[in-house]
Amino acid sequence: MTAWRQSVAPDLVFGYGSLAGSVPGVTPANLAGHRRTWGVAMDNTQDIPAYKHYRTPDGQRPAVRVAFLDLEEDPGTAVNGVCFPASGLEELDARERNYVRRDVSDLVQGAAGRVWAYFGSPEGRRRRSEGEVVVCREYLEGVEGGFRRLGPREHQAFLDSTDLGALPVWDLVRVDHR
Repeated sequence: MTAWRQSVAPDLVFGYGSLAGSVPGVTPANLAGHRRTWGVAMDNTQDIPAYKHYRTPDGQRPAVRVAFLDLEEDPGTAVNGVCFPASGLEELDARERNYVRRDVSDLVQGAAGRVWAYFGSPEGRRRRSEGEVVVCREYLEGVEGGFRRLGPREHQAFLDSTDLGALPVWDLVRVDHR
């Protein structure tokens, strides 16, 4: 008797921001019907165990909201990013505490398996609309560097689809909480 084993495709994660450049073994991909925004923020005045806050280079802790990339529905457009095998989704969910994981399998063409993407949580999006909002230069440069490593086409697509609008970019130092 021959044993038959069905091959099951792994779950994948679609990364469109910091995940795009921080995970090895990625495949460029596009998420249809969405656009990239600076739609999520954290409150830099709050201390949350196992999270972070930011200081200025001179050691001050500014009372600002720090914005991060997000996805919004936008028919007729697509967001470039990457897909990578999802291992440890629970740990990734904890890392992405300002986001909610959603199944976007039908919107990522050519993906073999279920595809997840992280969308801003209601709380994360609410904080984006409160108080002074800034972007951390290190975060922005890290995301841009990740897309640059993917090649000129992917890097240019990221630049073309990632408008800061009026958000100021600040030099900030990340402080991780234990």
